[in-house]
Amino acid sequence: MADTETALIVGAGQGLSASLARLFTAEGMNVAIAARNTEKLAGLCDETGAKAYACDAVDAAQVNALFTAVTADMGAPDVVVYNASNRARGPIQELDPEAVRTAIEISCFGGFLVAQAAAKQMIGRKQGTILLTGASASVKGYPNSSSFAMGKFGLRGLAQSLARELQPQNIHVAHFVIDGGILQGPGDTRAAERGEDAMLLPDEIAKDYLHVHRQHRSSWTWEIELRPWLEKF
Repeated sequence: MADTETALIVGAGQGLSASLARLFTAEGMNVAIAARNTEKLAGLCDETGAKAYACDAVDAAQVNALFTAVTADMGAPDVVVYNASNRARGPIQELDPEAVRTAIEISCFGGFLVAQAAAKQMIGRKQGTILLTGASASVKGYPNSSSFAMGKFGLRGLAQSLARELQPQNIHVAHFVIDGGILQGPGDTRAAERGEDAMLLPDEIAKDYLHVHRQHRSSWTWEIELRPWLEKF
């Protein structure tokens, strides 16, 4: 088991997370996928051999229990991906404060808890990779999307801080600005509406995550920005 890498994807679903699970499995990794609702992950587990774990990423006790369970089952994670997010849409004067709190907790605070749990293990092992998924909102605040901007700006700040803190300890932390819509499959009508090459392909994004994980430490990056061909800068 020591020679086989373990990957943990938190906030798993059928888009980018599924592509990551497939690619990591193809790379020979043991793959763990975590979400609040694991029933939606059954097909992906059957397809890839990944193991699903129930976890609410904003609950510290559940996050710690997740890392304990994954470590016992397949070894301490070598690469951890935080892919969860949430938003409350609407004008500032109409937003429900509790919905905004939930959005920020899922988009940002959950990332902190997962990164903290990963770091505790990786510092002792003196190696590891933590990858955090951002969005256009990580660098651009849009109207009627203040909760998403707050959450994603916070997650980006977390990544930048941890990259500087943990790099000297041989732990690679990187943030991905996904600046555009991710194609969710053949039934995603947004592709037809936006035009050819207007959507990011999740399988291609996953390759960039793997590339960052595999980077030699002489040339680590802390952030990559990805956008589809037709996305406006």
